[in-house]
Amino acid sequence: MTRIRFLVCLFLFLLLSGTNVAAAEDEAVDAFVDEMVAEHGFGRVELTALLAQARSREEIIDRISRPAERTLTWAEYRRIFLGADRVEEGARFVKDHREALARAYETFGVEAIYVAAVLGVETRYGRFKGDWPVLDALYTLGFDYPPRAEFFRGELEAFLLLAREEGKDPRELTGSYAGAMGWGQFISSSYRAYAVDFDDDGVRDIWANPVDAIGSVANYFAKHRWQAGEQVLRGVEVEDREAVADLSNSGLELGATVGVLTDLGVRGLEGLARETPSGLWRVEAEGGERFVATFGNFYVITRYNRSHLYAMAIEDLARAIEARLADG
Repeated sequence: MTRIRFLVCLFLFLLLSGTNVAAAEDEAVDAFVDEMVAEHGFGRVELTALLAQARSREEIIDRISRPAERTLTWAEYRRIFLGADRVEEGARFVKDHREALARAYETFGVEAIYVAAVLGVETRYGRFKGDWPVLDALYTLGFDYPPRAEFFRGELEAFLLLAREEGKDPRELTGSYAGAMGWGQFISSSYRAYAVDFDDDGVRDIWANPVDAIGSVANYFAKHRWQAGEQVLRGVEVEDREAVADLSNSGLELGATVGVLTDLGVRGLEGLARETPSGLWRVEAEGGERFVATFGNFYVITRYNRSHLYAMAIEDLARAIEARLADG
């Protein structure tokens, strides 16, 4: 085969492949529209026109394919979120919103420092809420990202319902590259399930209202069984790394108990009941390898963001804010 003929064949192959991919996407979009019309009463013409305005963005797929939680060590991840300025801003946020945070604790049983830490990690207390068009993000991930297409089509469904319920134009809403929105970076399904009107003005607004954001984060934690006053994690010493090899870093679920860890030579769990559900993580910290035992509230935080590094950052930022407040 001559080089020219080879190049022509390659061009035709790529052209046909692209055509097939586009046809498959069109079929998926049509099926989605059919479902939204049948199940939720959306107008076919209007919804088709709306989705035709969505852009599929390769940079969104690039971002979601390499999230920081998968590429950074704990030491690197911690440095991003535990700067002195973020701690200072967190202490100021708690002072500025002490009434709403106190009411959130009374209503939901979630401590102010943890609500503040979530808002600090997610959006720097509302300063950086994301400027990606949510419609583009969810369209891209729902129709052009096969690993999680089903999940993100569900989020696109929830987003369109949310926009209709809250009287928002879906073309104007912005957020993260994964479609999370507002102060607390709620995905659409979480917004619909957990957002609350915490200032009683008749609107659940976590896009711009910090009081609603406070109540909504606290409600999310409470619904996932946060236990006020209970530990999130504890630094521990491990006598025999081989003995805990199968347990450490085995997942976010609490697959062991304090008694099991103690019997395997984990030290530093004194004062906790042996039946307390626990997990064990080995991380690369600034000073080298570190082990932490995790408990029920740690698991709750990972329901918000399914990353052990995220949960550790929330705990450390919350405690740093607490210490800063104690200093006055």
